[in-house]
Amino acid sequence: QVHLVESGGGLVQPGGSLRLSCAASLQNFYAMNWHRRAPGNERELIAAINSDGSTVYAESVRGRFTISRDNGKNLLYLQMNSLKAEDTAVYYCHGRRREGKGWGTMVDYWGLGTQVTVSS
Repeated sequence: QVHLVESGGGLVQPGGSLRLSCAASLQNFYAMNWHRRAPGNERELIAAINSDGSTVYAESVRGRFTISRDNGKNLLYLQMNSLKAEDTAVYYCHGRRREGKGWGTMVDYWGLGTQVTVSS
């Protein structure tokens, strides 16, 4: 069962913009974040947002990307501006939440990814 579903990927020219969305069927995630994996590269964390709205960005996207979340609608966003060819990758939504009796355990959830291609 897929609990996180990304959308908004596509083909865009360098310098363009895209907004990715992640719809969650679960609630009460702690920090949620976006990862990406380019061909031949390892998956990397590019942006994270805590439940209080604080954010962290990878150096490669800082100043160009903005992560946000709407807890009431269970949505996570990634606004991507000034896109570069090196931003081409599959982008994944990720969230971590506590499950089980009492304190339970932390459980990770991943979306299946959405392709972003930046090319002329």
